[in-house]
Amino acid sequence: MLESSGRLIHHRHRWVLAAAAVFVVIAAVWGTQVFGSLKSGGFEDPHSESARATALINERIGPPAGDLVVLYQSASRTVDDPAFRDAVTGTLARLPRDQVRGITTFWSTGSPAFVSRDRHATYAAVRLSGADVPARVKTYDKIRDAFAAPGLTTLRGGTVAVNSQLHEQTSKDLARAEMISMPILLVLLVVIFGSVVSALLPLAIGVVAILGAFTALRVATMTTDVSTFAVNIITMLGLGLAIDYSLFIVTRFREELGRTNSEREALTRTMATAGRTVGFSGITVAIAFGGLLLFPQMFLRSMGLGGIAVVLVDMVAALTLLPALLAVLGRRVDALRVLPRRRADREGRGAWFRLAHSVMRRPVAYAVGVTIVLLALGAPFLGIRFGSVDVRALPGGAEGRTVATALDRDFARGGPAPIDVVVTGGVPRPQVDAYLGRLRGVPGVTGAEVTDTGRDAALVAVRLDGDPQSGAARAVVRRIRTLPAPGTAYAGGETAQLTDLLSSLGHVLPRAALFVGVVTFALLFAALGSILLPLKALVMNALSLSAAFGVMVWGFQDGHLAGALGFTSTGNVEASQPVLILAVAFGLSMDYELFLLSRIREEWQRTGDNTGAVASGLQSTGRIITNAALLLAVVIAAFTTSGVSFIKLIGVGLLVAVVVDATLVRALLVPATMRLLGRANWWLPRPLRRLHARVAIRESA
Repeated sequence: MLESSGRLIHHRHRWVLAAAAVFVVIAAVWGTQVFGSLKSGGFEDPHSESARATALINERIGPPAGDLVVLYQSASRTVDDPAFRDAVTGTLARLPRDQVRGITTFWSTGSPAFVSRDRHATYAAVRLSGADVPARVKTYDKIRDAFAAPGLTTLRGGTVAVNSQLHEQTSKDLARAEMISMPILLVLLVVIFGSVVSALLPLAIGVVAILGAFTALRVATMTTDVSTFAVNIITMLGLGLAIDYSLFIVTRFREELGRTNSEREALTRTMATAGRTVGFSGITVAIAFGGLLLFPQMFLRSMGLGGIAVVLVDMVAALTLLPALLAVLGRRVDALRVLPRRRADREGRGAWFRLAHSVMRRPVAYAVGVTIVLLALGAPFLGIRFGSVDVRALPGGAEGRTVATALDRDFARGGPAPIDVVVTGGVPRPQVDAYLGRLRGVPGVTGAEVTDTGRDAALVAVRLDGDPQSGAARAVVRRIRTLPAPGTAYAGGETAQLTDLLSSLGHVLPRAALFVGVVTFALLFAALGSILLPLKALVMNALSLSAAFGVMVWGFQDGHLAGALGFTSTGNVEASQPVLILAVAFGLSMDYELFLLSRIREEWQRTGDNTGAVASGLQSTGRIITNAALLLAVVIAAFTTSGVSFIKLIGVGLLVAVVVDATLVRALLVPATMRLLGRANWWLPRPLRRLHARVAIRESA
């Protein structure tokens, strides 16, 4: 099939290039408008009890007063000064009434809770219009400058402001990551591809993939909510996978040009071999992202949508646009060569061939040694503690984080209560008071009071002793949910949301892992014609992922990378991030696995010599995989400069996974285990042999 595709594209390459040009124009004009349709937040389970509590508060009481907290400070004046009061109340009175549904201040309540201990600061709790947090973030973005009071320091915090600041920070980080990585990539591309012309090919594929993914994402926003963080995954992988696929196809095209005088035949053969591998790889990586679609959290689903979109567009561009460009260039693909060809390319007996034979002479030592190293790197993961995204994800000095710190440090009651219980059913006050008594009697609860009422509902703020994200705090939520309550009670707030998030992830993750594992096994079976190699690939991936997770816990939860990377360790790991890293790293690992094993399979089918096939396959792909991993690592490493701590975490986790997978796993562990298995690598019972004959996409027509 792909062989025929290669012939057709070579014959009709002008049509392919014209179609690609039209697509790029449409994507650049229409697809890039997706940014206005993306939403913030999305880390919670929308079907959970805490989400129901939030919805009831919005419907029956109004947006939470702590959604937006505006802090006013003065070094010389106190809240008792009429000038201080007039500056705050006058500013708040001028806010547009259609955007602001309510304001609570010291002067409207007389409550000392709104005044700092030194009386030089106060805050206003503001309710904005909007049905949910993303809608209120848009309202906030329109009027945030209107909160500035003359003569006072004005700082904005709370859920809405922090979400807006996270969005703004990630946009800045994205631009900075591109500025850092692009010059390095350009130099490395020229060095690795050897010529200026060939180095430009992955950039062309990457641009098409990113624009195409933005277009697909905009289509998705017409039917579902999509998180703003999906842009990060598209930008990170769009160019990275374009480099992987281009490097593999261009390298094979050069090899085939050395074997034939026909550029058409070289392209046809390239598509039948390297193109086949790229096709399987793209589908496998997309399947890994597909597992994220099973999760109800908007953040994870959006990452899945963005990942699937960019991988599939990358794959299609590599199998259509790239061959069309090679058809135009032919042997001129090496034009403007800056480095001579390596001798090993011509002889096929280079350093990678010698490394493979070294590994296979001592396979047990290499297999055991590498496995011990990977397990040691992964050991910290056994002590992981899960948390949720909070204001500490922002860099130190960020406005929302400064507000949260000031509330905790300077005000008697600190910030918003970590648990909000909404009681519905028009319950009489005496019954509510009795319920408050039961809440106060729960171990770990330091206070419970009705803070607001609305249509047949009362809002109870529950305060805790200790970290609201700790296991003890989550135990309090579970205990509260078992208490007899008047009417119907729903527990929400920060602690309840984390409790529900962990429950949701624990429920969905096994199903998602089973789905990805089974489908990936089937694809590898179709690609490789073996049942042991797909199983071994899954085990190899688990080992490399364990190393990435261990470094993630060691560096972020335990704080060992806090100084080097400039973030505040919270003592836990945001619960959804390991799931995301699992999906992305699993897909990228399978990418390299297929590149290596497909070439080994070619040699095995040609010679029937397992040891020689492994050595030749590693020689043919070792440098390619290492170079591809290096280029992808540059792209990923740039994201560790982000000001948002969980974006740093994603960057570090994926960087470790890529480096470990391309070195310890592919270069050492895979050859060692294949040597130990010998001919059993390719064992296939007769019934499965017949099945494979029907489902396999063959290398030649």
